[in-house]
Amino acid sequence: MATVTFRTTAGRGVLAAAVLGSGVAFLDATVVNVALPAIGEDLDAGLSALQWVLDGYLLTLGALLLLGGSLGDLFGRRLMFLAGLAAFSVASALCGLAPSAGYLVAARVLQGAGGALLVPGSLAILSASFRAEDRSEAVGAWSGLAGVTTALGPFAGGWLVDAVSWRLVFLVNLPLAALAAVIALRYVPESRDPAGGGRPDWAGAVLATVGLGGVVFALIERSGAAVAPAAVGGVAALAAFPLVERRRARPLVPPSLFRSRQFLGTNLTTLAVYAALGGALFLVALDLQTVLGYSALEAGAAMLPITLILLALSARAGRLARRTGPRPPLTVGPVVAGAGLLLLSGLDPGDRYLTAILPGVAVLGLGMAATVAPLTSAVLAAVDEQHVGAASGFNNAVARVGGLLAVAVLPVLAGVETGPGFHDGVVTALRITAGLAAAGGLSSLLLVGRAAVPLRSVPLPDVSHACHDPCLRERSPSPAG
Repeated sequence: MATVTFRTTAGRGVLAAAVLGSGVAFLDATVVNVALPAIGEDLDAGLSALQWVLDGYLLTLGALLLLGGSLGDLFGRRLMFLAGLAAFSVASALCGLAPSAGYLVAARVLQGAGGALLVPGSLAILSASFRAEDRSEAVGAWSGLAGVTTALGPFAGGWLVDAVSWRLVFLVNLPLAALAAVIALRYVPESRDPAGGGRPDWAGAVLATVGLGGVVFALIERSGAAVAPAAVGGVAALAAFPLVERRRARPLVPPSLFRSRQFLGTNLTTLAVYAALGGALFLVALDLQTVLGYSALEAGAAMLPITLILLALSARAGRLARRTGPRPPLTVGPVVAGAGLLLLSGLDPGDRYLTAILPGVAVLGLGMAATVAPLTSAVLAAVDEQHVGAASGFNNAVARVGGLLAVAVLPVLAGVETGPGFHDGVVTALRITAGLAAAGGLSSLLLVGRAAVPLRSVPLPDVSHACHDPCLRERSPSPAG
């Protein structure tokens, strides 16, 4: 396959397609939180329905992420990228036109499936399309532009909700996806994995989706005749997943990865930290608007410092981790993030942003900045070069699943209910997330090695933990490190 040069028209076209394609998925990961109160009011949706608006997307995205990368390897990365754009666009239109909460949740499930093709496909296209000496520069540019998208997402989403309607949060994806498709057809060459024979692991994907879906359904709904069967079926499917994976010629997750103590430890840290982050951002966005009287735009802007701090400090944290080894930042970073969440739990109605919210948000951002880049590097350093792609994809899927489970579980544990006691439940939930983040630091202290490791991929400066490509077989040294 012919490759392209970075600073050419073709190279800029490939980069633009990848940035726009992944950008719509990143945008949806950051703008929907601030739209939830408006969605709830317009569609008469309660807390459980709003949980499903987030978790319907995260469910299929997290469960199908690895399959999406595998399909690109087998059938063509550009083809699967375009299929992801089509599915995401149709789902976005359905979200924007949804007449009820049930329709919106169903459309979000489809949107997550489209995102599972887009997110890994974007970086796979960069790796396969650019010549080896330009690959790091291309991925670095993609990462920076993705960070800008993430930073602008809550602010732009809040403005759309306040100025027009929450429906535009979804409908704005349509022109962006259409432009990405036109550019991809013009500039992106088709590519496949020459060693990627065999069939996709459909059984593993079905078990992961059914398992997560059943458990999350039981946690969110909590009552009704379908809850017990869903819970039992979900647990059974998750238990069967590793047994099936051992027998697959091309498993979604190679079982050999779990022989590494560091791989296990870093993924436990990922699960804890991103569960804490996802659950906290979900509840804080609701609390700011429904209890403290913030507009959607103000609520989106309130969390903006987290992303700005990540953009400014992630590369520096990666360089520090190369000198110290991953254990110190992965122990300290989650604890600092937990301290930020604990500060946010002291928020009361009537408090000022600068004195009551910004300090917690800033400390949370510092903790995440210390964690993200070293975490990515430690995951990849824990496995051999052959399994770098699978390790990266699994780690990003774990981050999505962490957010998925937190949105479902936290309201139950903290007693969050709509009504006068909502704020008190959010305060309790934030204290739980603070402990959860700190537990991630403990996991790193006990299981992550001390040796300094090279940065083998570019960490995304993005609080939604947008995916590195799970099907990459080659990695170039990162310019960010």
